[in-house]
Amino acid sequence: MVSAVERHGPWRPTRARLRDTFLAALAPVAVCAVALGGLTSWAAAGRAGSPARVAVVSGRVFLPADGGADTSAYFRITNSGGSDDRLLAVTSTAVGAAYRADVDSAVVPAGGELAMSPSGLGVALPARAGWRAGDLVRFTLRFEHGGPVTSVAVVIRPGDFVG
Repeated sequence: MVSAVERHGPWRPTRARLRDTFLAALAPVAVCAVALGGLTSWAAAGRAGSPARVAVVSGRVFLPADGGADTSAYFRITNSGGSDDRLLAVTSTAVGAAYRADVDSAVVPAGGELAMSPSGLGVALPARAGWRAGDLVRFTLRFEHGGPVTSVAVVIRPGDFVG
């Protein structure tokens, strides 16, 4: 039996074979270089492994209209961190309880904000008798990664709300 080496001779690299090998190796190397460049810029921008950093910037509680039993509160929450966080619950010892209706949680995006408003997300809560415009109500907002954040909301008339 004759071997392939005896039949065709020893393997010799030709220009065409070397070029084809080089081109086949170039694609994965180029993809790795682009990925490494992207990761380097992401890390240099301070985003790699950066946790969520939430802050409650402002809070407003509507003065109940016509002495109603329920009202609502709205907060503007910022996240200066590199990862999303999630608002899980809102409570207040000043009113005995607080709750959000219609949603289980709300995302506060990395580098962004969650702006609650009467036309969007809000916190429903029982109204306290005797509230007047300008009164302060303390709330604790609980986040998935950031933990509890305490904030104060100002009681306002609904027409005074500026998002």
